[in-house]
Formats: sequence, C-alpha cells, structure tokens
Amino acid sequence: MEIPIQLRQRNLQKVGSRIPVPKYKRGEETSGIVHIGVGGFHRAHLAYYLHQLKNDSAASVWGICGVGLREADVKLYNIFKKQDHLYTLMVKHPNGKIEAEVIGSIVDFIMGTDTAEQVILRMASEETKIVSLTITEGGYNFNPSTGEFNFDNPDIQHELQHPEEPKTVFGFLTAALKRRRAEGLSAFTVLSCDNIEHNGDMLRKMLLTFAAAQDSDLAKWIAEEVCFPNCMVDRITPVTTEADVEVLTQAYGVDDAWPVTCEPFIQWVVEDKFSNGRPAFEKAGVQFVPDVGPYEKMKLRLLNAGHSVLGLLGAIHGHPTINACMEDETFVIYLRAFLDNEATPILGEIEGINLKDYKDTLLERFANPNIKDSISRICSESSAKLPKFLIATLQDNLATAGSIKFATLVIAAWCYYSDKGIDRNGNPIEIIDARSIELHQAAKKTNTDTLAFLRQESLFGNLIENKEFTKLYTEKVQKIYEDPNIKNYMNNMI
Repeated sequence: MEIPIQLRQRNLQKVGSRIPVPKYKRGEETSGIVHIGVGGFHRAHLAYYLHQLKNDSAASVWGICGVGLREADVKLYNIFKKQDHLYTLMVKHPNGKIEAEVIGSIVDFIMGTDTAEQVILRMASEETKIVSLTITEGGYNFNPSTGEFNFDNPDIQHELQHPEEPKTVFGFLTAALKRRRAEGLSAFTVLSCDNIEHNGDMLRKMLLTFAAAQDSDLAKWIAEEVCFPNCMVDRITPVTTEADVEVLTQAYGVDDAWPVTCEPFIQWVVEDKFSNGRPAFEKAGVQFVPDVGPYEKMKLRLLNAGHSVLGLLGAIHGHPTINACMEDETFVIYLRAFLDNEATPILGEIEGINLKDYKDTLLERFANPNIKDSISRICSESSAKLPKFLIATLQDNLATAGSIKFATLVIAAWCYYSDKGIDRNGNPIEIIDARSIELHQAAKKTNTDTLAFLRQESLFGNLIENKEFTKLYTEKVQKIYEDPNIKNYMNNMI
C-alpha cells in the first residue's frame, strides 16, 4: 500500500495524483461568506456548491470563514488548522462506488467561545456579504408550540446584560450588524440553511425580537436593511465514522482526520433576496425561485418526516440504520402509506415537481446501502424536529378530516422511546436530545396518566384537547407499553 499523504495545502499536488483536488489557487479569495455551524451537512452542501463554482472560475473571489460557537467545535477547529481547512468529500453511490474529492472553499475557521471579538470583527468586516447558518432546529431558540422567542434561555439573558459578550448566534449577529450600521457599511444577508419551514422568516423574527430587546433603533435598521432569504436544502449526510477515515486511507492513500460522507443527491432551492451580493450559485445547479414555501413544505413533510417515521419506529424495533429499515418490507410499506395517505394530501400541487416521482426517489435514497445513516442521528433532537415535520402534518389532517393513524403511532412510539430508552429486545437506545430529561420525565408518567407525554404544551400545543387524536393515541401507546414489538401494530395498519 502507498504511504498515506497528509491532507494539507503543501501536499495538494501529491494528493491530486490520487483524487481530485481544487483547480483554483487558494489564498487569494476573501471570506465573503461567514458560516456558523460547520458540520458535515454544510461541508457537503453550501461549501460543495461554492467549491464547484470556484473550480469553474465563477466565484474565484469568494471563500468561507467557518465559525464555531460550541465547545464541541474545537475538535474540528484543530483538525482544520492542521489541514489548512481542506477536507475530503466522499460521495457514496448505491452500487458501492465512492467518489472522493478534496474541497477547498473553506479558507478560515474561528472559535467564538474564546475569541468572540474576532468573530464579531469578521462578520462586521466590509468583505463579508453573507452570514449563513446550519445550527439545527434547536439553535433558533423558539418555543415549538407558540413560535415565540425564548427569553428564559440563560445565554440570552447574559447577552441582554452584556452585549459585548455574545454566546448565541443572535448575540453575534446583533453585535456585528450594530458595528456595520455605526460604520456606515451595507448589511450582510443572513441565510439560514436549516430544516425549518420558512427558515429565513423564522430567523428574521427571532433576530428582530432579540435585537429589539437590546436596541430598538438597531432592530428597525435590521428590519429595513437585512435580507433573510428562505431556502430548502437537501442532501443526506451521515456522521463520519472511523471506517470512513480508514477507507479513505486504504483505498485512496489520503490521510484526512475528518472527511465527510454523503449521498449523490443534492438540492438547494433559494429565494433570490440578498442584501449585498452573492455568488452565482445558479451556475452550479442551485434553483432560485420567488417563493420557496411549497418546496420547503414538500421536503420537510416528506423527507424529514419520513426519516422520523423510520427512525422512531426503527429504534424500538432495533434497526441500527435507515437503510436497515428499508430492507424490512413492513417498514417500507408503512413509510409509503404515511407519505401517500397523510403527508401528500396536505401539500397540494408544486410547480415542476411530480410528487410520486419525488417519493419514489426518497425511498431509493433511504435504501442506499452505503450511506448507513444511523437511527440515533435521525432521531437526535426530535423535540426540535417533530413539531415542524410530523406534528404539523398531524394537525393539518385533523383540521381537514384526513388520516392520522400513521403519524399517531409514531408519536406513541416517541413516548415509549423517551420513557424506556430501550428497544423491544431490551437493548439500550442512544438518545440525543437537549430536552431528553424533560421528555423522559413526562413519558414515565404514562402508566398512571396515559396522556402525560402530550401535556408538554411547548411540543404538542393543544393536541391533547382533540378527542379523535387522544383516543387513537391512547389505544396505540397502551399497546406499545404492553408489548413493544412495534411491527405487530405496523402490520395491522397497512
């Protein structure tokens, strides 16, 4: 075997003899984009699109400065520092083929936990045109039931008292925009790339609410000058494993401490509303539309909700990955029944989209045996995801006398999952959720109060007042608690 080549700038020519590397010269661009939350998805999506543009010389002056606001981001910061911000993207095809390519569009990475001032300065710099975000649903600091900003967050309270010491994305954005206004600079665009319906509108509402509590005049300026385009993003990007690192080393002879794996499919639909310019992303296949709403809703209610259906039911059954669920006929039939009978009827027609074809493609993507997206990742932060992905669909169907049985079983499964933390065979389930303790405390009361889990108003709103739903939920949750062999109930419904 060839000696692995350490991935870094000075070794690019050698690495290029093994896998594709950037065709463009790095180091001459400005970080016109500052991105908060440099996880695997960002590196497989926005950073990849920009890399493609730069390879075609369509965005040669654009680069990305990553920002980490969590202590957990230190690991990536150190790896990026060692690798000159280079990383490998490994696209995994269903037939087993892997296409590896070095991505060079990220040109810097700074930590906000120790150097808040450095982050503020970078955002406030005239060269910054866009601040983009992938901070997960939970990072938007809103009450899932009311949609209002959560001022009880201790970090938010700290920022209101100490504006010069930001901790959250809202504190950093407000501080940077305040400086740009004071210096007479144009506002940057704030671009959410998270899976939230009307993500730009939601981010705008949250930021303006926070800014108004800190400086009402600044909030008015932000409302007038800052654009918050809505967008729909899509590319399944599993957590990188040690096996992925080993494949890159053994098969390609490249030593990359944190490559990113993803599926071949990629999509980005964006409203063309930018405050201060943007790269020509359309040249890389990004679709710009006047209203992204229908596309957002389609993706959230089909792909994301579909993932949650497989994830929560699969967790209780004991399936380790999404593709393992898709190798189980019961799960495939159940998922398609949910998509066809509960999710699709509330979507309406979407211009340029054949929903049957879209759902067919979804099932193919979920079944990709080389992605192996873990159930624990898909179920992570369900308290932030389900109100937008699944509960909203359930509520829409209740309002239109539509089917609710498939979604209701998933909610009942979520209760059991949160309470017991084990699958049907007694094996422990890895639960990753900022509200896991609250969820467990509510769910464990189910034996004495069947509707206890539903009393979390911030998640379920007034669903507990709907007798049709509570009757069905009671039936299903009692059955799961009596016997957690979830496939019995799935089979009886399809």
